[in-house]
Amino acid sequence: MRRAARIGGVALTALLLWQALVTLAELPRFILPGPSLVFATLWSSRALIAEHALITALEVLLGLGLGAVLGFASAILLTASPLARSILRPMLVFSQAVPVFALAPILTLWLGYGLWSKVAMALLIIYFPVTSAFFDALMRTPPAWLELARVMNATPARVLWRVRVPAALPGFASGLRLAAVYAPIGAIIGEWVGASRGLGYLMLLANGRAKIDLMFAALIVLAVLTLLLHAAVDAACRRLWER
Repeated sequence: MRRAARIGGVALTALLLWQALVTLAELPRFILPGPSLVFATLWSSRALIAEHALITALEVLLGLGLGAVLGFASAILLTASPLARSILRPMLVFSQAVPVFALAPILTLWLGYGLWSKVAMALLIIYFPVTSAFFDALMRTPPAWLELARVMNATPARVLWRVRVPAALPGFASGLRLAAVYAPIGAIIGEWVGASRGLGYLMLLANGRAKIDLMFAALIVLAVLTLLLHAAVDAACRRLWER
């Protein structure tokens, strides 16, 4: 409740500052519409915005789910196999030298303008943070725990699954929290490059038709979706960690 109150207070302050800026600077609505106009558009166009928001939410959830599974599996492989570390880890680092945003046109060319090019974009943008956070946590297992496992003659597989993985779950949770914020960015960029549905497509369409109030309404919905996704992932990680 306290956290919700803080978020509500920050949002209310931002809206008041927004309205004050529009009023005092006398900004035209095609530059920066006031919050009252944006929320009126949000209500009047709620069906249209909801239709596109569902598409973006589906892209984000699929990308987040696939990225979490692949990141988990990759970190386990890197931890268990020195050969995999010597081959895959430099490739992971090198992959970050290429801006992920520059891959969006290529993914659209290969996968088309439908759902999966946006899912792939979201997956790519979160794969490295999840893998890196979980792998680092796996490699920082307390030495005393590993020594105790060796004294008990635990096999490498048991050490990995019974000692390293449970100790590294907070690191995996940190990676998921980052992924929950980054995944919508990937989906929106994919929609900007080529799409016929989604909040990113709606924002471009509204901007091209000078409907700036609709563009801001879509942006607010995107921000709310991101906050809700982050809160849901954070709550799920906390509940799993408490168990």
